[in-house]
Amino acid sequence: MQENNNFESLSHLNHRGEAQMVDVSAKKVTRRQAVAKGKIKMSLATLKTIEAGNAPKGDVLGTAKIAGIMAAKQTANLIPLCHPLPIHKIEVDITPDYNLPGYEITAKVAVKGSTGVEMEALTAVSVTALTLYDMAKALEKSMEISEICLLSKTGGKSGDYFAEESS
Repeated sequence: MQENNNFESLSHLNHRGEAQMVDVSAKKVTRRQAVAKGKIKMSLATLKTIEAGNAPKGDVLGTAKIAGIMAAKQTANLIPLCHPLPIHKIEVDITPDYNLPGYEITAKVAVKGSTGVEMEALTAVSVTALTLYDMAKALEKSMEISEICLLSKTGGKSGDYFAEESS
C-alpha cells in the first residue's frame, strides 16, 4: 500500500490517513476555557409546567443540569480520539426564554491542561438539552433542540476564539 503524506495537516489522521489520537505531550500546560450554548424550543404550556415544578418526572432543570455536568466529565468516553481531561470547573446554566419559548443552555468548562475543552462544553450543552427533552417528553414530544455552538475558547497554542454576535 502506498503511503500518502497529504494527511499531515489533519491532526487526527496519520501519514497513511488512519485515525489517531493527537499527541499533546509537547504542548504547554495553560489555563483553557470554553463556553458553548444551545436552545430547546417547546410550547409555552410545557415551559410554564417546567417552571412551576409540575412536570411528571420531577425536577427537570436540576436533573438536566447534573446531566450536563456529568456529560462534560465523560466526553472522552463519548467522542472518539478526545483526550480525557482533569476538568477544574463546569458551569451549566439553563435560562427560561418565554419569547422562544423554551430554554437557552450555556456551559462553561475550564481546565489547566495541554488541550482545550471545547468538546466538553459542547457535550455539556447537548446532554443538558437531551435531558430536558427526556424529562419533559411526557408533556410534549415536538420540542426542538437547536443552535448548539461554541461561543468562545481561550488558552492554548491556537489562541483565543470568540464567535461573532448574530442578530
